[in-house]
Amino acid sequence: MNFKSITLLISFFCFLNSISAQKNLESVFDPHELFAQNFFTKNGNEFRSANGAPGSKYWQNRADYNLHATIDTVENILTGTETISYTNNSPDALSSLWLQLDQNTYRKDARSNFYTSTLQRLKWTDKGHTDGYQFETVTIEYKGKIIKANYIVNDTRMQIRLPNALPSKEKLNIHIRYHYAVPGNFGGRTDFFSTKNGKIYEIAQWYPRMCVYDDLEGWSTLPYLGSGEFYCEYGDFDYTVTVPAGMIVAGSGELQNEKDVLTPTQIERLNAARRSDKTIMIRTEQEVNNDAEKKLNNKSVSWHFKMNNTRDVAFGVSKAYMWDAARVNLPGGKKALAMSVYPVESAGQDAWGRATEYLKKSIEYFSEKWFVYPYPVAVNEAGKAGGMEYPGIVFDGINDKAGELYWVTAHEIGHNWFPMIVGSDERRYAFMDEGFNTFIDVYAADEFNDGEYAPKRDGEYAPGKGNPADEIIPLLKDSAAPTMMARADMLTEKYRHPLVYFKPAFGLVLLREVILGHDRFDYAFKKYTERWAYKHPSPDDFFRTMDNEAGEDLSWFWKEWFYNNWQLDLGVQSVSYSNGDAKNGVDITIVNLQKMAMPFTLEVVLNDGSKQDLQLPVETWLQSGTHHLHLQTTQAIKSVTIDPENILPDSDRKNNVWKMD
Repeated sequence: MNFKSITLLISFFCFLNSISAQKNLESVFDPHELFAQNFFTKNGNEFRSANGAPGSKYWQNRADYNLHATIDTVENILTGTETISYTNNSPDALSSLWLQLDQNTYRKDARSNFYTSTLQRLKWTDKGHTDGYQFETVTIEYKGKIIKANYIVNDTRMQIRLPNALPSKEKLNIHIRYHYAVPGNFGGRTDFFSTKNGKIYEIAQWYPRMCVYDDLEGWSTLPYLGSGEFYCEYGDFDYTVTVPAGMIVAGSGELQNEKDVLTPTQIERLNAARRSDKTIMIRTEQEVNNDAEKKLNNKSVSWHFKMNNTRDVAFGVSKAYMWDAARVNLPGGKKALAMSVYPVESAGQDAWGRATEYLKKSIEYFSEKWFVYPYPVAVNEAGKAGGMEYPGIVFDGINDKAGELYWVTAHEIGHNWFPMIVGSDERRYAFMDEGFNTFIDVYAADEFNDGEYAPKRDGEYAPGKGNPADEIIPLLKDSAAPTMMARADMLTEKYRHPLVYFKPAFGLVLLREVILGHDRFDYAFKKYTERWAYKHPSPDDFFRTMDNEAGEDLSWFWKEWFYNNWQLDLGVQSVSYSNGDAKNGVDITIVNLQKMAMPFTLEVVLNDGSKQDLQLPVETWLQSGTHHLHLQTTQAIKSVTIDPENILPDSDRKNNVWKMD
């Protein structure tokens, strides 16, 4: 027996040993379950098309708001008057109208007190409550006639029972006078607190808002518990905020009366900022400190803002704000203004001194990549809310610095795309809000300043440290874990971040990097964004759009990743030379041991060190969980590896590699 024959014989026994080690792998994979047809349980219709686009008769109700708020900065009371012009574009006559009363979540008897979540106030005290909305008058106006409204308040909802149903294509006005105590730090998303130069107010969910009435649920009246966020109608907003002279108001939309509320110097600096890519100070640290020594007088000033085609507005108020701004360059030569307001405690180039830069660059990237930012102004406000988004304004952490401040800024302003522009129902499907936004953050971080703060990571188990494909595995192995389709308020804190942020974002990364590729994914994802801008998409609308515009039946992926928490475990079961001779090629058997399937890369390293990469599609698993393939070779091989770059969330990588002993 010559040396070559001995080598082949040794290799053959090595193959036998390899087969012996892995031949007992048992699979639970069922292609008939994963690839079953009729994934969508409803056919397309005239309201929502089968291809994921709004149908020819898609309708959406409209709510336009005229709001006036006055803040008593001694008693911390907000007094408001509101007129809602509500248009019924639905085909239905509406016998009653429903409004959201989010301030009522701070009442002692609120349902949120009995909702188990670490997001909520863990230890309630008398200081942790308010009386919620106190209504002075509620009237309705229809065709010029004003009558007292017949209404009830139930937790965080108000029902106005109409004397006559509001016909289709008709509108009416709702007039409300109210006040409430602004919650302190316990407010979470809306609050006030003290700094060395005065109080800062972060004012959100500050007026009764119309509930959405749509073709999916009718009235969306889920109570506000705190974890599930918001679902709002679109309209135009005209609002004023009256505060003591000397205070700065930074709000959603565009300030209408600069000359009434700003100094000539501030106006001059703002105009300079509109022409500048570098941040320009509007109100300096020295000016804040000097003004802090002055007592607020009894004079009040009203700041007037407008914002069109939006679903909400919010604002911050303080005499402690430093203020800076810079120009935002948008596609097509459009411009906007990015600005930041923050106390002197947050100043510095390692902190909020770069906040406007972070805001500007994020908006420019998202606008170029996905959809052009539609509003004239964007505001980054420093406070205790510490990471909360509203149209045109974000509340970020007063103590955030460097990468932490960049990441929270990019994430919160990214919410202006999801769900402020693409108006999904956050209270039901949180992944369409947080998950989609986390996904676009990943690529924004790569682009910012040559990756200064990259990579953006959102893993729950080792955030920012390891491979996201590995970090998701504990969740997939957790048999008690809910799915992404669970109602937002159902998710305990253990699962909230993994399922709402991390898993949907990583799923979209897999779609882009592994399943569809950049071109097809980007085209389809942009189509979804364009189609549903200022509208109300459901998960099916997203899934259908991606299927149709990418030209791929992805129902298997939606099923395994979004509707279930199935695991993936691919393995090399056996490797052998055809007829015992490498010149005849190599026969490889791979198996799918778990319920999930994915396309994958198979890397074969030859004896001379060269590599052959095979790209196997998901159809590899269409008929069976076992796949045999023959690779023509002229020399021995050193190794066979499934997913050599560890991109896939494979729960057992030990069986991914076969090596020649």
